Amino acid sequence: MRLTDFWQRMAEHFGASYADSFAHDFVMSELGGRTVHEALAAGWDAKDVWRVVCDVMDVPAHKR
Repeated sequence: MRLTDFWQRMAEHFGASYADSFAHDFVMSELGGRTVHEALAAGWDAKDVWRVVCDVMDVPAHKR
């Protein structure tokens, strides 16, 4: 998954203004105690980060 696709999905699920805030502030143990931004900067694949976000935030299956 390209980063543009990842951020588009984040904006579609959380809303354009909240997606970046969530990605910056919400620490997830599933990402090794990182935020989305930190996980991506640490080299996590966007697809893996998206899967974690979906699991943690109960994103409906049709949006995954």
